[in-house]
Amino acid sequence: MITFENVRLQLPQQVLFAAVNLDLAAGDKLVLRGASGSGKSSLLKCVVGAFPLSAGRIAVAGQELTATTVATIRARIAYIGQEPVLGAESVREALLLPFRFKAHSGRRPLDKEVVALLERLHLSPNILEKPCNRISGGEKQRIAVARALLLDKQIFIADEITSALDPESKEAVMAELFRPEITLLSVSHDPDWIAACTRIIELTDGQLREEGR
Repeated sequence: MITFENVRLQLPQQVLFAAVNLDLAAGDKLVLRGASGSGKSSLLKCVVGAFPLSAGRIAVAGQELTATTVATIRARIAYIGQEPVLGAESVREALLLPFRFKAHSGRRPLDKEVVALLERLHLSPNILEKPCNRISGGEKQRIAVARALLLDKQIFIADEITSALDPESKEAVMAELFRPEITLLSVSHDPDWIAACTRIIELTDGQLREEGR
């Protein structure tokens, strides 16, 4: 589902990784661990074309990531960072924003579907009318997850997305993202998240080492 072949990322002052090889199958739940500054978040961002590769290739669902395919690949992936940008005035607008575009216009969810999903994520339906700049970091993380789920994304890239959640909210998010049909590439220091993943990869000095389960 996601393949890295001899991926090298060199920044002006540092080589973050020199020859990363990694293959995620459909349904894998993989977590990256490593020290701060080791390049974990940068590796995730490479999948959505945020950094140009110095060498190597990345493919998603068999399609190589290039300047001409990056938009198509991004459309397949739900990328959620630690501090999501919701891109709208209100929470309702943020959730429905993607459905204004032609690619998703025929899939706009019913209000009852939105409310049911919010409740599963331990969010009150009243949050729909709140301004995005007046909700907490944990609420933003869950709204970003909800938007991706409403779009029926099957590939999630998640960077410390439970960092601002209480235990109950974290459990609710994990129940949604650890379903068998979802492929998950993540960074986390959370013990519960790590324990739930099917694969654990340690990133040290630009090298990947997979831990046995």
